[in-house]
Amino acid sequence: MLPKPTDPAAPAYWELTVTLEADAAETSEAVTNRLWELGAVGVVEEAASGAAALRAFFPPGANAVLLAADLREYLGNLAALALPGAPGRVGIAPLADEPWADAWRAHFRPVPVGRGLLVCPPWEVPEPALANGRLVVRIEPGRAFGTGGHGSTKSCLELLERALARGAVSHVLDVGCGSGILAIVAAGLGVPRVDAIDVDPDAVAATEDNTRRNGVADRVRASVATADGWAGPAAPLVLANLLAAAHVTLAPALARLATPGGSLIAGGLLAHEVPAVAGAFVAAGCWLVELVEDDGWAALLLCRGR
Repeated sequence: MLPKPTDPAAPAYWELTVTLEADAAETSEAVTNRLWELGAVGVVEEAASGAAALRAFFPPGANAVLLAADLREYLGNLAALALPGAPGRVGIAPLADEPWADAWRAHFRPVPVGRGLLVCPPWEVPEPALANGRLVVRIEPGRAFGTGGHGSTKSCLELLERALARGAVSHVLDVGCGSGILAIVAAGLGVPRVDAIDVDPDAVAATEDNTRRNGVADRVRASVATADGWAGPAAPLVLANLLAAAHVTLAPALARLATPGGSLIAGGLLAHEVPAVAGAFVAAGCWLVELVEDDGWAALLLCRGR
């Protein structure tokens, strides 16, 4: 039997694990959001023999039995909607001998991306041989998506790095900025003005914190806004790391955010979703320039007009 939260022998923190079946990217994101809603103070995603495994950490006072029951019911609801990977398996265990922060932080290490980027958590000092002239970007893992290790973010970063290597860009607009990692890299690679927008105030706050952490707060302006409600100017380079369904819906609005002849990087796609998303952007007046895939995820470099 699990100890009660008020029991003096109760652990300081709880670890809840959720194991999903293969091809469960959308289900994993939904479950991650649910874990944050339940009060998790840290969530990490791991690969486990072709399946997706989530580890969430909960503070003292959390009712472990109710947490596990809630997740099992939530997974059952996802399975009823025929989402892939559900219902999954749920487990919970005390973290009596290991501080939760150490257990969580152990999963975030410096990640080399592309030719010249290195994404690090703030507490890591990368080895000189690993940094080796790369632009070091420090991102605090948290509620806002985007730590550099996920295939969707890495593929966007690779396209962004290559796009900026082709020539100077005066202005970048990051739609759905999350942690702010794309906006920060754009500023770090020399873009003098970067606008970062998101519908989630937590994401905007995370972006602002991370821009200060990376010394680019004077070049990145974060605000709460939607793609179709953005009142600022169009940009020669637009970044959008969103889900495929959002890209299909927002393709006309995202295309209008790019200046004529400008570029747009659309990430967050599973490989099999590329044709539908590319088709939506072609219908909105764009053409596909380049495609990058990383660990089953894809990002597109598009140009507005010919």
